[in-house]
Amino acid sequence: MRQIVLDTETTGLDPAEGHRIIEIAGVEIMDRRLTGNRFHRYVNPERPVDPGAREVHGLSDEFLADKPRFREVVDEFLGFVSGAELIIHNAPFDVSFLDRELDLIDRPGIGKHCPQITDTLRMARELNPGKRANLDALCERYQIDNSQRTLHGALLDAELLAEVYLAMTRGQDSLVIDFTPAAAAGPLDDEPGGALELVVVRAGSEELAAHEQYLAELDKASGGACLWRELAGKAT
Repeated sequence: MRQIVLDTETTGLDPAEGHRIIEIAGVEIMDRRLTGNRFHRYVNPERPVDPGAREVHGLSDEFLADKPRFREVVDEFLGFVSGAELIIHNAPFDVSFLDRELDLIDRPGIGKHCPQITDTLRMARELNPGKRANLDALCERYQIDNSQRTLHGALLDAELLAEVYLAMTRGQDSLVIDFTPAAAAGPLDDEPGGALELVVVRAGSEELAAHEQYLAELDKASGGACLWRELAGKAT
């Protein structure tokens, strides 16, 4: 599945109070590799930016005045993310803003376009309970260079989060089993090109007696429905 690591910047903290998205960015991951495919737009929020928010991301009303409105970039944005898994740090925050923007233009929420949304903040807290889980702390923990992050920016934060996510989930590839055929490795050194001799180790009398006792107990516990004995009887 395609994965899109997504981040937004906003005019404030709560869309219910009329705050809007002013920057949105996503970077694509395929097969655990950044593809270089990305989406990045600044958006005119049609309202002032709160002073506290401006201190975080540095985006002013003057800078945003000539930028397109969300409704003017929505088709391009949805074309980029639709069908992908979204990976977001503190996903409820960004999702609430995305859903509000989509609702304002009579579009279904982001969950209708993307089948799965993964919250890396929740992942980080589960992996390291009690430790700081903001993006700067995770970059430090996973030795990812965030020296350029003097202010929050959607594109830079998405790129850093992608590296953090890949680091947090690095152990998952070890679960893949390599089914390389034995023949591809060549014949064994001590049997060049020859057939291997199969050694059969048969059970001794004590082991057979212990096995029979186990079957008797199993047969009794199951009310005479021991499948092993039934199959053994059919075989004889």
